[in-house]
Amino acid sequence: MPGIPTGRGSVTANDEEDATIYAVVVNQEEQYSIWPNHKPVPQGWRLVGKEGRKAVCLGYIDEVWRDMRPLSLRREIGSPGEDTPYRAN
Repeated sequence: MPGIPTGRGSVTANDEEDATIYAVVVNQEEQYSIWPNHKPVPQGWRLVGKEGRKAVCLGYIDEVWRDMRPLSLRREIGSPGEDTPYRAN
């Protein structure tokens, strides 16, 4: 979705000066991102319940977003614990 910063990345010196409070958001494909807390959440995204400075939110995303594949792809090829056997290529 345009305008949504990616959830993964390194924190720079500019980020440390950034006083913005961010919220962690997730979409229907279970892809995570951050969004400025003072702005309305874009259509197709929902709040996860975690907010804070950029580094805190990105750290949370690093902890919880273990499989970068979109949900639809995981369902299509199957993942461990699902009815469809997982096949790594």
